[in-house]
Amino acid sequence: MSLQPALSPAETYENYLGRNIADPWTRVLLAHVAPQPGERVLDLACGTGSVARQVAPLVGESGHIVALDVNAEMLAVGMAQPVPQGATIDWREGDATNLELREQEFDLVLCQQGLQFFSDRAEALHGMRRVLRESGRVGISVWQSLHRHPLYEALFIATARHLNIAVTDVDIAFSLSDSDALYRLLESAGFQDVEVRTSALDIRLPDAKRFVDMSIAGAATSVPAFTRMAPIERAVLMNAIKDETQGAVQTFQHGDSLVFPMETNIATAKR
Repeated sequence: MSLQPALSPAETYENYLGRNIADPWTRVLLAHVAPQPGERVLDLACGTGSVARQVAPLVGESGHIVALDVNAEMLAVGMAQPVPQGATIDWREGDATNLELREQEFDLVLCQQGLQFFSDRAEALHGMRRVLRESGRVGISVWQSLHRHPLYEALFIATARHLNIAVTDVDIAFSLSDSDALYRLLESAGFQDVEVRTSALDIRLPDAKRFVDMSIAGAATSVPAFTRMAPIERAVLMNAIKDETQGAVQTFQHGDSLVFPMETNIATAKR
């Protein structure tokens, strides 16, 4: 599927990265936490709502979902998607490090690829635990290291070099890859029965020639180095990076698509 350049960063994320990366990983996360009918669920750092939409039919009409994100544009794109069967989704703008939600309001808190972006991870986890009921549980996924993702490693190394910044300024999505560190964060927040497991999937992205454009445009929703750039600056950057990463992209190209492995750590715990 080809995307039109007029799409906003949030729309680009939903159409290219959300549907092809977030959606399959949501199914993996939900298999680990097994949502039950009637449960109240918080989808924290919901983005455009992959988790919220897929959990809705699992908790059913007797359940309820709050989808919360700091980015109003991501929420707007999420709300514009077809409404799923099952639970009603309550879309809210809010800060994960300062949750304005009642204590013990939820049975399940889910956070897919969000914790690594939070300015205060420990505070966010304390907030997650505070809003969980006594029998509540949490499911969190974070990518494994950039070195485990050679296609993105090539992309971010090239990006950092052209922007004259450190790779750590653009690879935030891969910045909480240590499973022991994730375990300790949850344990320090007071969670019980913490488990961290590794999962891997082969991802297929359409339109291989636009991988760089779509990845950088999608990242413009959350990575400061990209959000500060004007569109024309971003276009110049994309062209330079495409030339530099052509070999890496071709390594994973199958026909018109890219097929490559991604790995994540999934943590589950009880309140």
